[in-house]
Amino acid sequence: MSGTTTAAALRRRAAGAGANRWVVLVVLCVSLLLVAVDATVLHVAVPAVTEDLKPGGIELLWIVDVYPLVCASLLILFGTLGDRVGRRRVLLLGYALFGVASGLAALADNAQVLIVARALLGVGGAMIMPATLSILRQVFPDRRERALAIGIWSAVAAVGAAVGPLLGGFLLEHFWWGSVFLVNIPLMLVSLPVGRLLLPESKGDGEGPWDVVGALMAAIGLFGVVLGVKRLGGGESVGSLLTLLPLVVGAALLVAFVRRQRRRTHPLVDLGMFARPAFSTAVGCIVLAMLALVGLELIAAQYLQLVLGLSPLETGLRLLPLTFAAMAAGLAGARMLRRFGPRRMVCSGFCLTAFAVVLLTALGRTDDCALMLTGFVLLGFGLETTLFGAYESMLSEAPQDQAGGAAAIGETSYQLGAGIGIALLGTVMNAAYAPGLSGVQGVPESASSSAGHSLGEAYEVAAQLGGAAGVALRHAARDAFVHGLHVTLLVSAGLLLLGAAMALRLPRVMQCEGAVQVPAPRDAADSRVSV
Repeated sequence: MSGTTTAAALRRRAAGAGANRWVVLVVLCVSLLLVAVDATVLHVAVPAVTEDLKPGGIELLWIVDVYPLVCASLLILFGTLGDRVGRRRVLLLGYALFGVASGLAALADNAQVLIVARALLGVGGAMIMPATLSILRQVFPDRRERALAIGIWSAVAAVGAAVGPLLGGFLLEHFWWGSVFLVNIPLMLVSLPVGRLLLPESKGDGEGPWDVVGALMAAIGLFGVVLGVKRLGGGESVGSLLTLLPLVVGAALLVAFVRRQRRRTHPLVDLGMFARPAFSTAVGCIVLAMLALVGLELIAAQYLQLVLGLSPLETGLRLLPLTFAAMAAGLAGARMLRRFGPRRMVCSGFCLTAFAVVLLTALGRTDDCALMLTGFVLLGFGLETTLFGAYESMLSEAPQDQAGGAAAIGETSYQLGAGIGIALLGTVMNAAYAPGLSGVQGVPESASSSAGHSLGEAYEVAAQLGGAAGVALRHAARDAFVHGLHVTLLVSAGLLLLGAAMALRLPRVMQCEGAVQVPAPRDAADSRVSV
């Protein structure tokens, strides 16, 4: 056995801390499932929530978006806190908060309470997500095994994305919309004791004080930037004080945060990681992938329910092929990465996803099952291939003692891309949809203006009008929505091709421990995984 291989084996034994690392992976995957289900379970429930709570347009955006907004804002805070006080400790606290917030969301009787509950879920998610990735980085120091573990981890994320709409649709068929949040509580009740028993505790080197001020600057700065973007996505003017102020303050705080980290002897986040092309490019690819695609799932759910008239359960079933394809890509990811390397894998994933998105522009007012199945399968496989390659490259490039901070950066990129993507694609959708409702014969201008807010609201206005005017408005709204969907898909395809060009900066090959046989590692730096 070579010295490099021996060193890798010693690190595996030390990282496991007496626990079987594959059992640890199972527990971490359950953690991920908890968050992934909640991120998508609400999508099919949006029409039911709208009918019951009667939220305004901005309130509805907040109900959907406040979870990724708060989660993205706090990932760096909790990721680096886990490096200091223990990643398992932060993870278990996240479980508890997630369960309490789920109960509050299920019992919400107005939009404001639901928004607060979703915000608390975001706090819990911010505690859970970086902890799962950083613990995974700790217990799988060998890159080959870690690639396989990340593939399983990402496949479980795809399962959660599928289970969310499907489970939500099933529950909405039999219970009220609040039941979609109750599914989190049994998972939390199982995860808390099992995680406490099986997960090994791990920390970073702990040198220097934890930068509380820097953590708060990053959290408030991210919150302000995404809040401003979301208001723009909701149709607010750039000159509005409530839009401009969060953007300016948030951007200023993030700039100050970066400068502060560069000056500190023991920074909260090692910004030097961004000087490594593999790390910075991988982070950019994650942002672009989510920016291009996250809003499409919400729009697709509305298309399936409001244009094609499918039930929530049928909607969940239609989205299932996308998830099965993503699961297959996750499980095959480690082998593809070894064979093709990060550059070709991520670039090909972007191109395949862009092709699938363009293919889906052929969807219209009638149900085309074959086209939808083909597009969703290609979309799921391409997206998961992209994200797997990007996450693996990012996590492998990060030093082990910075695992929490690196995982937080990756998850922040994911959630930030998701939040901005919903706002951006929502803006594109609204800009393409609303003009199609002006000048409908027999429909008053005030009714057309109200119908221009969303397709669901257009149907309500059409029902109130009744007669020929109501029928005309309903048909016009449906046609306008399909047109908006096509425009949004084309914009997403453009962003995906931009991501493919960015991926050309990734390394050509995947370098692993043991790839070069040497008598023994000369020092700690020589035994580190490098790309």
